[in-house]
Amino acid sequence: MSKDNVLKVVKFGGSSLASAEQFKKVAAIVKSDPARRYVVPSAPGKRFKDDIKVTDLLYKCYEKASKKESIDSVFNEIVKRYRDIAAGIGIDMDLDSEFANIRSAMLHRAGRDYAASRGEYLNALVLSKYLGYDFIDACDVIFFKDDGSYDPERTNRHLGKVLKQHKNAVIPGFYGAMPNDTIKTFSRGGGDISGSIVARAAQADLYENWTDVSGFLVADPRIVDDPRPISVVTYRELRELSYMGASVLHEESIFPVRIAGIPINVRNTNDPSAPGTMIVEKAGEDDNGSIITGIAGRKGFSSITLEKDRMNTEIGFGRKVLEVLENEGISFEQLPSGIDTMSVIIETASLKSKAARIVKQLQKETKADHISVDYDLALIAVVGRNMVAAKGTAARILGAIAKADVNVRMIDQGSSELNVIIAVEEKDFEKAIRAIYGEFNK
Repeated sequence: MSKDNVLKVVKFGGSSLASAEQFKKVAAIVKSDPARRYVVPSAPGKRFKDDIKVTDLLYKCYEKASKKESIDSVFNEIVKRYRDIAAGIGIDMDLDSEFANIRSAMLHRAGRDYAASRGEYLNALVLSKYLGYDFIDACDVIFFKDDGSYDPERTNRHLGKVLKQHKNAVIPGFYGAMPNDTIKTFSRGGGDISGSIVARAAQADLYENWTDVSGFLVADPRIVDDPRPISVVTYRELRELSYMGASVLHEESIFPVRIAGIPINVRNTNDPSAPGTMIVEKAGEDDNGSIITGIAGRKGFSSITLEKDRMNTEIGFGRKVLEVLENEGISFEQLPSGIDTMSVIIETASLKSKAARIVKQLQKETKADHISVDYDLALIAVVGRNMVAAKGTAARILGAIAKADVNVRMIDQGSSELNVIIAVEEKDFEKAIRAIYGEFNK
């Protein structure tokens, strides 16, 4: 494919569009590559540590309106943010009628989703004016069903047709429309979902997601000093890492581009020369030859361990255990077992108030010799596509943890050999991650 035929959809997060200076960076990035034809902006984020995101101001404003309190002070903060941006980037744009309409709608209880969506809406209006691109309102091209779920096929058909009528356009993220024309927002990673939706509908060659970090890191920099960046990660690896708490794009936010086979490039607005991280369907060995791609984990888990002589010969034992949990509305994270033991790892928050009742019911259903509950556990996932061909990876992980004087409470390697999951006591969580990182990044 020639360079002239390449099409990119670019999404910019709230930190990338928090101020006039950030707007200038975004415009320079977009204009530097003619392939960046469609832009999906978030609402202005924080300009500094103790600042407030515009979306949070909008939520606060609507809450005051719902309580019939004055919204003037909060609403004026919102107005000032946009006026400061417009003045700072030097565009002559009258938003008074937009502000008046939004204020009136809030006072007349137009809906919490409507209020929250206005941050992206206004930002897209300003950005489209600044870039000289067309504005396409998301409520005209992104659709939800009567039950509130996203309607992917209707959206893809209609949005695809609309985009073909615009060489360049800005489409606000985070929201769409219900069948009755009311505004509906996405619940999690809304702006990222919108960017993926536009990329799929545009049949883009690449979806660029611009934020305030230069791609993903192998480990949490709050735990590991200066962890190395991840150059390429597969969708499967991303799913494992994000599920275990890594600060990466959530799976829900990338499903439209994954369906279409469109690669994602996560880039840094403040360091546009950095290559960032590529997210792809399939990849070969990591460029630097590392066995692991990433390390992630979460605290807040507990284990229920059942012991029973000759458990392995008892048909239906596991089903009985899981049925008890199902009846209590509890899902499990891991299910390690031995010949005479079976453990269930679950989130502590869902267990604590029900622990005594669950243990009693398990005893009744399984006739176990002994049942114990252990709290304050953390799960750590070591993920990597190169682990399949590398011998002794689990041994290296366990060896590194042992050298750090950390006790492993559970280990489980997936059948795909894409990940190894271990459980440690919460107090050893950070120490274990540093030990594993050190072992594979010598």
